[in-house]
Amino acid sequence: MAMGDLKISEMRDLTRIERIGAHSHIRGLGLDSSLEPRLSSEGMVGQIPARKAAGIMVKMVQQGKIAGRALLLAGQPGTGKTAIAMGMAKSLGQETPFAMLAGSELYSLDMSKTEALMQAFRKAIGVRIKEEAEVIEGEVVEVQIDRPAVAGAASKTGKLTLKTTDMETVYDLGAKMIEALGKEKVQSGDVIAIDKASGKITKLGRSFARSRDYDAMGPQTKFVQCPEGELQKRKEIVHCVTLHEIDVINSRTQGFLALFTGDTGEIRAEVREQIDTKVAEWREEGKAEIVPGVLFIDEVHMLDIECFSFLNRALENDMAPILVVATNRGITTIRGTNYRSPHGIPIDFLDRLLIISTQPYKEEEIRNILDIRCQEEDVEMSEDAKVLLTKIGVNTSLRYAIHLITSAALACQKRKGKAVEVEDITRVYNLFYDVKRSTQYLMEYQSQYMFNEVSAGEAEEDETAAMVS
Repeated sequence: MAMGDLKISEMRDLTRIERIGAHSHIRGLGLDSSLEPRLSSEGMVGQIPARKAAGIMVKMVQQGKIAGRALLLAGQPGTGKTAIAMGMAKSLGQETPFAMLAGSELYSLDMSKTEALMQAFRKAIGVRIKEEAEVIEGEVVEVQIDRPAVAGAASKTGKLTLKTTDMETVYDLGAKMIEALGKEKVQSGDVIAIDKASGKITKLGRSFARSRDYDAMGPQTKFVQCPEGELQKRKEIVHCVTLHEIDVINSRTQGFLALFTGDTGEIRAEVREQIDTKVAEWREEGKAEIVPGVLFIDEVHMLDIECFSFLNRALENDMAPILVVATNRGITTIRGTNYRSPHGIPIDFLDRLLIISTQPYKEEEIRNILDIRCQEEDVEMSEDAKVLLTKIGVNTSLRYAIHLITSAALACQKRKGKAVEVEDITRVYNLFYDVKRSTQYLMEYQSQYMFNEVSAGEAEEDETAAMVS
């Protein structure tokens, strides 16, 4: 009995183990219906002008009034550039393609830089394909599954009773359909659609007739009317795919399996031309429509002059997405040349960009962001500890202050405390250096490091400058 108790106590709830990302608290841009930014909403805090400008871009993308345009998010490190891009992605929803790429990624791929950019462009262009299909649509009255008495003796069989407002029919179920019903967790009272060709089951929602049942239902439960007319009907089905997915499926060398492995390789220009021609035909026939999405390139200063030349030409294409780029650089050298330019971007390409500037966060905004992160990381923190952490964020950086939250929570856990206190913040602050303190330490002991290139006189000047800042 004691051994049984021991085993139970050692069990862990694996469903609660999940990675909390740096921007996992972002749910959207935090705008109201008139595109006015709220002070703090959907995980976004501050950056009012930048969020408003991004919101206008999102609205134009959703209405299909903008394509082949480019947007630059420029600002100091830690001012929410990537957060705004993530907010745009969430605001656009599932229907609009959103592809994300870091400038440095292009140099570590097994393909040319321009091919990687072309694939990223085509990932951000969606095609909404319409076709008619035979479907069975109705409300589930009953699901009966007959399981064999002896395991492995025979496959499971069953019956599914579906109804509409006009009729009711019983269908015999095979093993595959029973498995599909179990996977979708279909139960009595659900309204479902079954594709006759593929056998795919789509759960449309719960019937309004069952809305008063005492079932355990979450906030995401959707109630729908019981379908009318015949159970079997022809219905227009819309598939949303990206041009890149069509490219990969039609590429003879890889085939559709490359979509799962991620190893798509280089796709020949002839394949793309044929696909573009076919998609243009579908558009003329009314079978498909193009959905311009958003391509976000972070660290755009890492691109070289060859990539910028390609982007210049690609933006003039009829089927170009919205390009959003971000950088934290000032006036710096354009990679691949000896010329200096604002943000490390050539002037001709910079002229194509609408520029949104992000400003450093104020003290009260830093406090709001830290509150949101504490909630996201499920950390209880006292008021005094939050005040101290906010001061650390103002004096060092917001990113450093956010990093200290989890570390302080672990320090609190070690001393068996219920909430993070000032002593926990102080302890991790002394354990983990920020950039200023690390630089100061480096200047003091620079002579003891290998390959040191700073002379003693320069070190003293830099140390004085660091102390002043």
